[in-house]
Amino acid sequence: MAESDTESTVRATVKATLDRRVRSMEWLPKQLGLRRFARVLIEDGPPDSLIARCETEEDPAGRPAGAAAEPPLEPIRALLEAAGLPVPTFYGADARGEIQLLEDLGDESLRERATQHPDETRPLYTEACNWIARLQAVEPAPIAAFDRRLDAEWFRYKADLFARHGLTRPCRPDERAVIQTSFDRIAAVAAAAPLRLSHRDYQSANLMVRSGAAPGKRLVMIDLQGAFLAPPEYDLVCLLRDSYVELDETELTHQLAQIRPQLPDAPEEEIFQRRFDLLTLSRKCKDLARFCYAARERGDTRYLEFVPTTLRALRRASRRAADREPAFEAFADLIAGIPEPS
Repeated sequence: MAESDTESTVRATVKATLDRRVRSMEWLPKQLGLRRFARVLIEDGPPDSLIARCETEEDPAGRPAGAAAEPPLEPIRALLEAAGLPVPTFYGADARGEIQLLEDLGDESLRERATQHPDETRPLYTEACNWIARLQAVEPAPIAAFDRRLDAEWFRYKADLFARHGLTRPCRPDERAVIQTSFDRIAAVAAAAPLRLSHRDYQSANLMVRSGAAPGKRLVMIDLQGAFLAPPEYDLVCLLRDSYVELDETELTHQLAQIRPQLPDAPEEEIFQRRFDLLTLSRKCKDLARFCYAARERGDTRYLEFVPTTLRALRRASRRAADREPAFEAFADLIAGIPEPS
């Protein structure tokens, strides 16, 4: 749908669902995904503004071959709202479900807040970790999120993505074999873990800071349509090994120690740390590959500044994995040899 057509549909949807007129629309900056968002100012509020979430045709390259397309935002948003988790208010949608009208949470995410106010890092990240525990305790429901899971196909997809784009040069056959073998080992560990509801992209950019909210209730989850079942450590990896906000090791250790016993499965510490490191490898390999792909294939170099952070997380996790299990030694050596962008 052309941008002008989308704007017309947004205006019509606001009129049909809220019986209000749109004063103006501002398209928000594009992200790595193809979905677009616009801030919509409306007459005779409240609300005075809202966010139009505009679906586009999904890029099938963003998921394993044969995997189902990402589900719609509803009903996972409504399920989490009913369970008391912080999600945006839903105001309505067009008849085709291509435009959703959501609460405008402002422009400040945890990414900006933690960067600009480092003294607030601990309480905000403690809150974010606590919401993970609450999310994992949500009872199963007959919706797509509970039919989707982090399985061997996802790990094979991430291995292939990393082999094609993550080394910043062509991947040799022997290197591809090392990558695939390592990801197969990670997949086996994940398959043996308990599965809990996970946001799937629980990073600082997807946690908005609600202005004026009480401590412990400042964060709101967005971009949650990709929720699936994964090991208990998965969302913690997304949050605490985020490429956009690099926590120091002391803070990371503190957050892991305080949240582990609160998780529904309360994993044993050694198992918990092993899975955390292995899932860090798969997550950060995927992130590195996506940053490099965006720069080379789309000409979008905005994310290259986060490559050094990503590589540091990868090197730490791969070294720890190799120290525990010599089978990861060749993979750790491969990671150590990836150059940072000049």
